[in-house]
Amino acid sequence: MKNSPIHIALVGNPNSGKTSLFNALTGLNQQVGNFPGVTVDKKTGTLWLDEELKAEIIDLPGTYSLYPRRADEWVSYKVLMNADSDEVTPDVVLLVADASNLKRNLLFCSQILDLKVPVVLALSMMDLADKKGIKIDVNGLATDLRVPVVMVNPRKNKGLSELKKVLARIHKNLKSHNQQRDFIDNLALAPDAIKAVQHIYPEVSNYAAIHYLINHENFPLPETHQKEIEKIEELYHFNPTKTQADEIMQRYQRIKKTMHQNVVEPDPLKKKLFTEHLDNLLLHRIWGYVILISVLFFLFQSIFWLAKFPMDGIEWIFQKTGGYLNETLPALWWSDLIINGLLAGVSGIVVFVPQIMILFGLITILEDTGYMARISFLTDKLMRKVGLNGKSVMPMISGFACAVPAIMSTRNIENKKERLLTILITPLMSCSARLPVYTILISLVIPNKYFLGILSLQGLVMMALYLLGTVMALIVSFVAKWFIHIQEKSFFILELPIYRSPRWKNAGIAMVEKAKIFITDAGKIIMIISLLLWFLSTYGPSDTIEKLKAENTIQTQLHPENKLILAKQLSTEKLQNSYAGILGKTIEPAIKPLGYDWKIGIALITSFAAREVFVGTMATLYSVEEDDSNSSLREKLQAAKNTDGTPVYSLAAGLSLMVFYAIAMQCMSTLAVVKRETKSWKWPVIQFVYMTLLAYSLSWITFHIF
Repeated sequence: MKNSPIHIALVGNPNSGKTSLFNALTGLNQQVGNFPGVTVDKKTGTLWLDEELKAEIIDLPGTYSLYPRRADEWVSYKVLMNADSDEVTPDVVLLVADASNLKRNLLFCSQILDLKVPVVLALSMMDLADKKGIKIDVNGLATDLRVPVVMVNPRKNKGLSELKKVLARIHKNLKSHNQQRDFIDNLALAPDAIKAVQHIYPEVSNYAAIHYLINHENFPLPETHQKEIEKIEELYHFNPTKTQADEIMQRYQRIKKTMHQNVVEPDPLKKKLFTEHLDNLLLHRIWGYVILISVLFFLFQSIFWLAKFPMDGIEWIFQKTGGYLNETLPALWWSDLIINGLLAGVSGIVVFVPQIMILFGLITILEDTGYMARISFLTDKLMRKVGLNGKSVMPMISGFACAVPAIMSTRNIENKKERLLTILITPLMSCSARLPVYTILISLVIPNKYFLGILSLQGLVMMALYLLGTVMALIVSFVAKWFIHIQEKSFFILELPIYRSPRWKNAGIAMVEKAKIFITDAGKIIMIISLLLWFLSTYGPSDTIEKLKAENTIQTQLHPENKLILAKQLSTEKLQNSYAGILGKTIEPAIKPLGYDWKIGIALITSFAAREVFVGTMATLYSVEEDDSNSSLREKLQAAKNTDGTPVYSLAAGLSLMVFYAIAMQCMSTLAVVKRETKSWKWPVIQFVYMTLLAYSLSWITFHIF
């Protein structure tokens, strides 16, 4: 038993509390990936049901019924129908239902029951049902449905122990669950056709046979069986639309009877809930937008305000470590590699972890409270004017975290034109990879001033960069909608979740997970490029480097009093004549009009692998040149001078560089996922060209204005 965990499929309607229950049961024992063949998030977790029985839970995407429309709904459907050869067949289905909206949730529940799979029904949001005055006879409901029903409150860890016991008990009595009666008389819907399908597949239930008739083309069945089912449809004149309509009508009739027997609902004319009163304010046509801007303003202010102290502490630790190693280790190539390659690269990763954690923690809280869905609702009217709809907002907001999963999530947009437009503009949203770049540049050129004692000028500039990307995304969409000729009507239907107090544990889990992803995924790229850059910036054409060393030796012998100045001069000349320096000098004429020097040019090239590599690149280049491990990267950049003595990072150059990174396509992974989603190289190429030209133009304008 210990070596064979049971597999539990966690299903439910969107906003039913499914994710909360998954997090409460699994905690940090989670893994996130993609379902085979589709770009839909796959969350799995483990837990122990008792001392001997281990369970693996797969959190399936939320869906309202067993008639899928979107890519994520198809994933849930195929797993439940055992029609996905790449997925493990679930032993038990754990169905989460919102007790405050039971009638709608019971439709999906009744369909799963008729698949004849072992089911446990977890009633969530009982506290909200109580506030609405809804009373549920849990025992009566369990008797009527003939499945165990458990009340749970994942936020307060209530009912979880009982749920684990029931799941363990269900697993030990699996065979008896195939004998339960149908929720409705499925056989009567198409008796001859159903029996004919069961002749081919004797193990499927009456209801599952109906789905074989409707969706067999999407199941991995042998070609001979596909043809046989086609013949059955023709022979018995099977009408999928009529069958589906009859089924849904019968289910709601039976659900109505079940609700009447087991649920007492209050008078619908009673006073509105707190949620509805709050929506009157937060979704107001004027105050709603004022509050939205205020929330975003607080978000970006907090990134600087809360992260300042841990970031300063991390910088101090790396400065001291670098200084100690510089004094302790011998002056050999491998010690230079450790200090100016390895340590500089690591510092460029770790110092930004506090800001990454704070950003994702706050975003998780906004999702948890239910406010994120309101942002979609609020912005639908604006989105339609530029060729999008409210569903485009969630991928765009996700783009603040990372463009790759954000572009994948556009599969929820049914309209092809709106989906393509959303894909094209999502990389303009400032992702978390840009955050380290913004932070270092803002700290260099923007004074750390406060207005009214609380409003940080640096936080305001940060917010302006995020708004710049958003505004440009809307402008690009408005222009592009006239060039993409796809005629298809769209509708925006969104269920608004109730407002809830945030779960700090969830925010904590998100912060830890995102920090791990940043350190492991982005960190690997930064480290590889940092070490490669160390080599390219330390070595160059051997004859040139040897000539520089010989000249420096002569000058040092002639002027020993200038030894330190000459050593610094040698470091600078070696860097300029290294392989990295030669590359930077080659592209410098193209970027000089933007106010950039050749070192920034190298960073622009290397950061195409990942935007945050900019910081690691600068850390390596300046560490190799300065050879001063006691100074932080910020101090080295502040001290950087052009040949005419002016600072490299002036206000004009700093703002120009911020604008370039806010607009330019600086990520190979994003282009790859756009190609995968659009199934063509046409759109990634268009995206790269328009974003590069736009970034160059706006950066040039910014530099010359300031």
